[in-house]
Amino acid sequence: MKTSTDRMLTRIKSIYLYIKQRGTVTTNELVEEFGITQRTIQRDLNVLEYNNLVESTTRGKWSATKKKTQVS
Repeated sequence: MKTSTDRMLTRIKSIYLYIKQRGTVTTNELVEEFGITQRTIQRDLNVLEYNNLVESTTRGKWSATKKKTQVS
């Protein structure tokens, strides 16, 4: 059984890859796609933004930054 931290990291990685693949997505689109609350999505986006992986140029719209990443 995965710990809650493992589940969170897996979810954040999935969100990042989804945003990277789609280009620009809305917070509501992420809520619908991942089936989690808006508050949880916002916390996950805050982690990604803090690590300079995503940015929001318009309120509620997110896109991946140009930061080089290696996903394992």
